[in-house]
Amino acid sequence: MRLSTVILPIHRWSEGQKIWRRAEDLGFHAAYTYDHLSWRSFRDAPWFGAVPTLTAAAAATERIRLGTLVTSPNFRHPVTLAKELVSVDDVSGGRLTVGIGAGGTGFDATAMGQEAWSPRERADRFGEFLPLLDKLLRQDATTETGTYYSAVEARNIPGCVQTPRVPFYVAATGPRGLKLAAEYGQGWVTYGDPRGPADVPVEQAPSVVKSQIEKLTAACEATGRDVATLEKVLLQGSTAEKPLASLDAFVDWAGTYRELGVTELVIHWPVPDSIFANDLAVFERIATEGLAQLG
Repeated sequence: MRLSTVILPIHRWSEGQKIWRRAEDLGFHAAYTYDHLSWRSFRDAPWFGAVPTLTAAAAATERIRLGTLVTSPNFRHPVTLAKELVSVDDVSGGRLTVGIGAGGTGFDATAMGQEAWSPRERADRFGEFLPLLDKLLRQDATTETGTYYSAVEARNIPGCVQTPRVPFYVAATGPRGLKLAAEYGQGWVTYGDPRGPADVPVEQAPSVVKSQIEKLTAACEATGRDVATLEKVLLQGSTAEKPLASLDAFVDWAGTYRELGVTELVIHWPVPDSIFANDLAVFERIATEGLAQLG
Protein backbone atom coordinates (compact mmCIF):
# COMPACT_ATOMS: atom_id res chain seq x y z
CA MET A 1 0.00 0.00 0.00
CA ARG A 2 1.16 3.54 -0.81
CA LEU A 3 0.44 6.82 0.96
CA SER A 4 -0.01 10.08 -0.91
CA THR A 5 -1.32 13.56 -0.16
CA VAL A 6 -3.45 16.31 -1.68
CA ILE A 7 -2.06 19.83 -1.45
CA LEU A 8 -4.75 22.37 -2.25
CA PRO A 9 -3.61 25.16 -4.65
CA ILE A 10 -4.34 27.90 -2.12
CA HIS A 11 -0.85 29.18 -1.32
CA ARG A 12 1.22 31.83 -3.04
CA TRP A 13 4.18 29.95 -4.45
CA SER A 14 6.65 31.56 -2.04
CA GLU A 15 4.92 29.47 0.64
CA GLY A 16 3.42 26.69 -1.45
CA GLN A 17 6.76 25.42 -2.70
CA LYS A 18 7.81 24.70 0.89
CA ILE A 19 4.83 22.38 1.33
CA TRP A 20 5.48 20.45 -1.88
CA ARG A 21 9.14 20.00 -0.93
CA ARG A 22 8.11 18.91 2.57
CA ALA A 23 5.75 16.33 1.08
CA GLU A 24 8.70 14.86 -0.81
CA ASP A 25 10.90 14.91 2.30
CA LEU A 26 8.21 13.07 4.28
CA GLY A 27 8.28 10.24 1.77
CA PHE A 28 4.81 10.50 0.25
CA HIS A 29 4.43 8.43 -2.92
CA ALA A 30 2.63 11.27 -4.72
CA ALA A 31 1.32 14.77 -4.14
CA TYR A 32 -1.86 15.70 -5.99
CA THR A 33 -3.86 18.89 -6.29
CA TYR A 34 -7.47 19.64 -7.17
CA ASP A 35 -8.12 20.80 -10.73
CA HIS A 36 -10.86 23.34 -10.09
CA LEU A 37 -11.40 27.03 -10.75
CA SER A 38 -12.77 27.32 -7.21
CA TRP A 39 -14.00 24.86 -4.64
CA ARG A 40 -16.72 24.88 -1.98
CA SER A 41 -15.67 26.71 1.20
CA PHE A 42 -12.56 28.08 -0.56
CA ARG A 43 -14.63 29.82 -3.24
CA ASP A 44 -13.90 33.34 -2.00
CA ALA A 45 -10.35 32.60 -0.87
CA PRO A 46 -7.07 32.29 -2.81
CA TRP A 47 -7.09 29.45 -5.35
CA PHE A 48 -4.51 28.93 -8.10
CA GLY A 49 -4.50 26.87 -11.30
CA ALA A 50 -3.62 23.18 -11.12
CA VAL A 51 -1.37 22.93 -14.17
CA PRO A 52 0.87 25.92 -13.33
CA THR A 53 1.04 24.67 -9.74
CA LEU A 54 2.11 21.18 -10.84
CA THR A 55 4.66 22.65 -13.24
CA ALA A 56 6.19 24.69 -10.44
CA ALA A 57 6.08 21.68 -8.10
CA ALA A 58 7.85 19.59 -10.74
CA ALA A 59 10.68 22.11 -10.82
CA ALA A 60 10.84 22.29 -7.02
CA THR A 61 10.98 18.52 -6.38
CA GLU A 62 12.96 15.56 -7.66
CA ARG A 63 11.35 12.24 -6.75
CA ILE A 64 7.71 12.52 -5.68
CA ARG A 65 5.01 11.81 -8.25
CA LEU A 66 2.66 14.69 -9.05
CA GLY A 67 -0.86 14.81 -10.37
CA THR A 68 -4.41 16.09 -10.59
CA LEU A 69 -7.16 14.66 -8.40
CA VAL A 70 -9.16 15.11 -10.47
CA THR A 71 -9.34 16.82 -13.85
CA SER A 72 -12.75 16.88 -15.58
CA PRO A 73 -14.47 18.19 -18.71
CA ASN A 74 -16.13 20.98 -16.69
CA PHE A 75 -13.70 23.53 -18.10
CA ARG A 76 -11.20 21.40 -20.03
CA HIS A 77 -10.93 20.34 -23.68
CA PRO A 78 -8.91 17.24 -24.62
CA VAL A 79 -6.77 19.04 -27.21
CA THR A 80 -5.50 21.80 -24.93
CA LEU A 81 -5.35 19.52 -21.90
CA ALA A 82 -3.18 17.01 -23.76
CA LYS A 83 -0.67 19.72 -24.65
CA GLU A 84 -0.45 20.81 -21.02
CA LEU A 85 -0.07 17.25 -19.73
CA VAL A 86 2.74 16.48 -22.18
CA SER A 87 4.48 19.63 -20.96
CA VAL A 88 4.14 18.83 -17.25
CA ASP A 89 5.26 15.26 -17.85
CA ASP A 90 8.37 16.62 -19.55
CA VAL A 91 9.18 19.18 -16.85
CA SER A 92 8.73 16.55 -14.14
CA GLY A 93 10.88 13.97 -15.90
CA GLY A 94 7.98 11.53 -16.20
CA ARG A 95 6.43 11.89 -12.73
CA LEU A 96 2.91 12.94 -13.74
CA THR A 97 -0.27 11.00 -12.96
CA VAL A 98 -3.60 12.28 -14.33
CA GLY A 99 -6.53 11.78 -12.01
CA ILE A 100 -9.58 12.31 -14.21
CA GLY A 101 -13.34 12.03 -13.94
CA ALA A 102 -16.67 13.15 -15.35
CA GLY A 103 -16.92 16.16 -13.02
CA GLY A 104 -19.77 17.30 -10.87
CA THR A 105 -21.97 20.29 -10.13
CA GLY A 106 -19.50 22.38 -8.14
CA PHE A 107 -19.02 26.13 -8.33
CA ASP A 108 -16.84 25.93 -11.43
CA ALA A 109 -19.15 23.61 -13.40
CA THR A 110 -20.88 26.60 -15.03
CA ALA A 111 -18.07 29.17 -14.78
CA MET A 112 -17.69 29.31 -18.55
CA GLY A 113 -21.35 30.20 -19.04
CA GLN A 114 -22.73 26.79 -19.90
CA GLU A 115 -25.89 25.35 -18.43
CA ALA A 116 -25.36 22.76 -15.71
CA TRP A 117 -25.01 19.33 -17.28
CA SER A 118 -27.22 16.48 -16.16
CA PRO A 119 -25.54 13.31 -14.84
CA ARG A 120 -26.29 11.65 -18.17
CA GLU A 121 -24.70 14.45 -20.18
CA ARG A 122 -21.63 14.44 -17.94
CA ALA A 123 -21.30 10.71 -18.56
CA ASP A 124 -21.82 11.20 -22.31
CA ARG A 125 -19.17 13.90 -22.45
CA PHE A 126 -16.69 11.94 -20.38
CA GLY A 127 -17.24 8.91 -22.60
CA GLU A 128 -15.96 11.02 -25.50
CA PHE A 129 -13.43 13.10 -23.59
CA LEU A 130 -11.32 10.25 -22.18
CA PRO A 131 -10.85 8.19 -25.37
CA LEU A 132 -9.90 11.31 -27.32
CA LEU A 133 -7.42 12.40 -24.63
CA ASP A 134 -5.93 8.90 -24.73
CA LYS A 135 -5.36 9.17 -28.50
CA LEU A 136 -3.95 12.68 -28.29
CA LEU A 137 -1.36 11.57 -25.75
CA ARG A 138 -0.32 8.48 -27.73
CA GLN A 139 -0.14 9.94 -31.26
CA ASP A 140 1.94 12.65 -32.91
CA ALA A 141 -1.14 13.89 -34.79
CA THR A 142 -4.82 13.30 -34.16
CA THR A 143 -7.96 14.08 -36.16
CA GLU A 144 -11.33 13.01 -34.83
CA THR A 145 -14.86 14.43 -34.93
CA GLY A 146 -17.20 13.88 -32.00
CA THR A 147 -20.50 15.15 -30.70
CA TYR A 148 -18.85 17.21 -27.96
CA TYR A 149 -15.10 17.18 -28.65
CA SER A 150 -13.12 17.18 -31.86
CA ALA A 151 -9.49 17.41 -32.91
CA VAL A 152 -8.19 18.49 -36.30
CA GLU A 153 -4.57 17.67 -37.01
CA ALA A 154 -3.79 18.24 -33.34
CA ARG A 155 -0.06 17.78 -32.80
CA ASN A 156 1.59 16.46 -29.65
CA ILE A 157 5.27 16.13 -30.41
CA PRO A 158 7.46 14.80 -28.81
CA GLY A 159 4.75 13.13 -26.72
CA CYS A 160 4.91 12.00 -23.11
CA VAL A 161 8.09 11.01 -21.32
CA GLN A 162 6.16 8.05 -19.90
CA THR A 163 5.14 5.48 -22.46
CA PRO A 164 2.76 4.88 -24.03
CA ARG A 165 1.39 7.96 -22.20
CA VAL A 166 0.96 9.43 -18.73
CA PRO A 167 -1.11 7.11 -16.49
CA PHE A 168 -4.82 7.82 -16.01
CA TYR A 169 -6.42 7.32 -12.59
CA VAL A 170 -10.12 7.30 -13.44
CA ALA A 171 -12.57 8.49 -10.78
CA ALA A 172 -15.81 6.57 -11.18
CA THR A 173 -18.61 4.86 -9.28
CA GLY A 174 -21.27 4.35 -11.96
CA PRO A 175 -21.30 1.60 -14.62
CA ARG A 176 -20.21 3.80 -17.53
CA GLY A 177 -17.35 5.36 -15.59
CA LEU A 178 -16.18 2.00 -14.26
CA LYS A 179 -16.14 0.64 -17.81
CA LEU A 180 -13.90 3.55 -18.84
CA ALA A 181 -11.64 2.88 -15.85
CA ALA A 182 -11.33 -0.75 -16.94
CA GLU A 183 -10.59 0.22 -20.52
CA TYR A 184 -8.30 3.23 -20.08
CA GLY A 185 -7.18 3.45 -16.47
CA GLN A 186 -3.91 2.53 -14.85
CA GLY A 187 -5.72 3.30 -11.62
CA TRP A 188 -9.21 3.87 -10.23
CA VAL A 189 -10.18 6.58 -7.73
CA THR A 190 -12.99 6.76 -5.19
CA TYR A 191 -13.71 9.08 -2.29
CA GLY A 192 -16.27 6.70 -0.83
CA ASP A 193 -20.01 7.16 -0.87
CA PRO A 194 -20.98 10.10 -3.12
CA ARG A 195 -23.86 10.99 -0.79
CA GLY A 196 -21.51 12.67 1.66
CA PRO A 197 -20.57 12.31 5.34
CA ALA A 198 -23.94 13.35 6.75
CA ASP A 199 -25.69 10.46 5.00
CA VAL A 200 -23.32 7.55 5.65
CA PRO A 201 -22.53 6.33 9.18
CA VAL A 202 -18.83 5.74 9.83
CA GLU A 203 -19.31 2.02 10.28
CA GLN A 204 -20.89 1.74 6.82
CA ALA A 205 -18.17 3.63 4.93
CA PRO A 206 -15.91 0.60 4.25
CA SER A 207 -18.81 -1.47 2.91
CA VAL A 208 -19.49 1.24 0.31
CA VAL A 209 -15.92 1.03 -1.00
CA LYS A 210 -16.06 -2.77 -0.91
CA SER A 211 -19.16 -2.68 -3.11
CA GLN A 212 -17.50 -0.22 -5.50
CA ILE A 213 -14.45 -2.48 -5.86
CA GLU A 214 -16.73 -5.43 -6.58
CA LYS A 215 -18.37 -3.42 -9.37
CA LEU A 216 -14.94 -2.39 -10.68
CA THR A 217 -13.94 -6.05 -10.71
CA ALA A 218 -17.04 -6.93 -12.73
CA ALA A 219 -16.30 -4.11 -15.19
CA CYS A 220 -12.76 -5.40 -15.64
CA GLU A 221 -13.97 -8.97 -16.17
CA ALA A 222 -16.40 -7.73 -18.82
CA THR A 223 -13.51 -6.15 -20.76
CA GLY A 224 -11.17 -9.09 -20.25
CA ARG A 225 -8.92 -7.26 -17.83
CA ASP A 226 -7.47 -8.39 -14.51
CA VAL A 227 -8.59 -5.91 -11.84
CA ALA A 228 -5.26 -6.49 -10.07
CA THR A 229 -3.58 -4.47 -12.84
CA LEU A 230 -5.35 -1.28 -11.65
CA GLU A 231 -4.28 0.77 -8.66
CA LYS A 232 -7.24 1.31 -6.31
CA VAL A 233 -7.00 4.79 -4.84
CA LEU A 234 -9.05 6.09 -1.91
CA LEU A 235 -9.19 9.84 -1.37
CA GLN A 236 -9.80 10.66 2.28
CA GLY A 237 -11.89 13.59 3.42
CA SER A 238 -15.42 13.08 2.10
CA THR A 239 -16.76 10.71 4.76
CA ALA A 240 -17.36 11.00 8.50
CA GLU A 241 -14.24 8.92 9.18
CA LYS A 242 -11.44 10.70 11.08
CA PRO A 243 -8.23 8.85 10.20
CA LEU A 244 -6.02 11.89 10.79
CA ALA A 245 -7.11 12.37 14.39
CA SER A 246 -4.22 10.22 15.63
CA LEU A 247 -1.63 7.74 14.44
CA ASP A 248 -3.65 4.86 15.86
CA ALA A 249 -6.79 6.08 14.08
CA PHE A 250 -4.91 6.18 10.80
CA VAL A 251 -3.46 2.70 11.24
CA ASP A 252 -6.92 1.25 11.93
CA TRP A 253 -8.40 3.06 8.93
CA ALA A 254 -5.57 2.14 6.57
CA GLY A 255 -5.68 -1.49 7.66
CA THR A 256 -9.40 -1.70 6.98
CA TYR A 257 -9.05 -0.45 3.43
CA ARG A 258 -5.93 -2.46 2.69
CA GLU A 259 -7.94 -5.59 3.47
CA LEU A 260 -10.57 -4.43 0.97
CA GLY A 261 -7.98 -4.13 -1.78
CA VAL A 262 -7.16 -0.40 -1.76
CA THR A 263 -3.56 0.08 -2.89
CA GLU A 264 -3.10 3.84 -2.42
CA LEU A 265 -4.46 6.15 0.26
CA VAL A 266 -4.53 9.91 -0.29
CA ILE A 267 -4.82 12.23 2.70
CA HIS A 268 -5.31 16.00 2.66
CA TRP A 269 -2.50 18.26 3.76
CA PRO A 270 -3.84 20.15 6.79
CA VAL A 271 -5.43 23.54 6.15
CA PRO A 272 -6.17 25.53 9.34
CA ASP A 273 -9.70 26.86 9.86
CA SER A 274 -11.19 24.62 7.16
CA ILE A 275 -12.78 21.20 6.77
CA PHE A 276 -9.21 19.92 6.35
CA ALA A 277 -7.97 21.30 9.66
CA ASN A 278 -5.78 18.70 11.35
CA ASP A 279 -2.73 18.74 13.60
CA LEU A 280 0.33 19.07 11.34
CA ALA A 281 2.57 17.20 13.79
CA VAL A 282 0.17 14.24 13.83
CA PHE A 283 -0.12 14.40 10.05
CA GLU A 284 3.66 14.28 9.61
CA ARG A 285 3.94 11.36 12.02
CA ILE A 286 1.28 9.53 10.01
CA ALA A 287 3.28 10.22 6.85
CA THR A 288 6.49 8.78 8.26
CA GLU A 289 5.21 6.00 10.54
CA GLY A 290 1.66 5.13 9.55
CA LEU A 291 2.10 2.47 6.88
CA ALA A 292 5.04 0.88 8.69
CA GLN A 293 2.76 0.09 11.61
CA LEU A 294 0.44 -1.93 9.41
CA GLY A 295 2.99 -4.73 9.42
